[in-house]
Amino acid sequence: MNLEGKSVLLTGAAGFIGSHLAEILVRKGCKLRALVRYNSRNDRGLLSELLPDIQEEIEIVHGDLRDADCIRHAVQGTQVVFHLGALIAIPYSYVNPRDVVDTNVTGTLNVLMAARDHGIERMVHTSTSEVYGTARYVPIDETHPLQGQSPYSASKIGADKIVESFHDSFNLPVSTLRPFNTYGPRQSARAVIPTIITQALVRNQVRLGATTTTRDFTFVEDTARGFISIAEADEAVGGTFNIGSNFEISINDLALKIAGLIGTDIEIIEDRNRLRPEKSEVERLWASADKAASKFGWKNTVTLDEGLRRTIDWPSHNLGRYRPGEYTR
Repeated sequence: MNLEGKSVLLTGAAGFIGSHLAEILVRKGCKLRALVRYNSRNDRGLLSELLPDIQEEIEIVHGDLRDADCIRHAVQGTQVVFHLGALIAIPYSYVNPRDVVDTNVTGTLNVLMAARDHGIERMVHTSTSEVYGTARYVPIDETHPLQGQSPYSASKIGADKIVESFHDSFNLPVSTLRPFNTYGPRQSARAVIPTIITQALVRNQVRLGATTTTRDFTFVEDTARGFISIAEADEAVGGTFNIGSNFEISINDLALKIAGLIGTDIEIIEDRNRLRPEKSEVERLWASADKAASKFGWKNTVTLDEGLRRTIDWPSHNLGRYRPGEYTR
């Protein structure tokens, strides 16, 4: 499938990855409809950061994934659906698990049913590396056991399995992309890299949760390109595919690397308020993206050092959007 000229619905368009993907889709000549969660401010989220000529090409639909009627109307008339919409904050899932399950599981079901009933040509569903839990072996491939170590990860396992069932039961042409930790410009302080950057820019102490854990980080442009690649690959239909850098780094070493790139010395302090419950902590993530490389030719192109340099520039010029002294759930 070639996406050029296709009518596309993008859920989660106002978010970090969604806004980057929206820009690419418009530049590819897609007719883009963006589902943005309704609020009384008519806020378009990070879509407002795109160039005006890009924004003008996007049809905004306000609504909620949990509203089946809203989703049916949003899907109607489109040919391709990218489903990125979700509640993704793990600490929030400890406090409000019902909200997370309703949005991530029921919301995904609503998208699937609308996609099936309207006969869409292709759907891409977004998973997460969190579904694997702490690595039982590395690098983690798609056959690794799924472990619901947080309400968030459990909700995404549920969503992934419902997606799988709609392919098997109804022959829905859906593929699942499973990104490992994505980072880059526009990301909120909910994520660890902007948390480190914003603190290191204003003080010498950086407060973090667990620092011995390891993660596999992928620059957002590579992740967005993964969505395009999987959507255009007929061979990917019905499959689940990791995308990651095949490289792990501890949060402690990551913080020191970021401080070095900024040009400052930092003291790393473990903040117990930022720690996950002991059995919920994911100690190690390290991706194998071999399956994506073999099926649709994806591999990461931006090194961690290059990506971090490009990422540091964003909060450096947008510190007013962040509150470095607060823990963002």
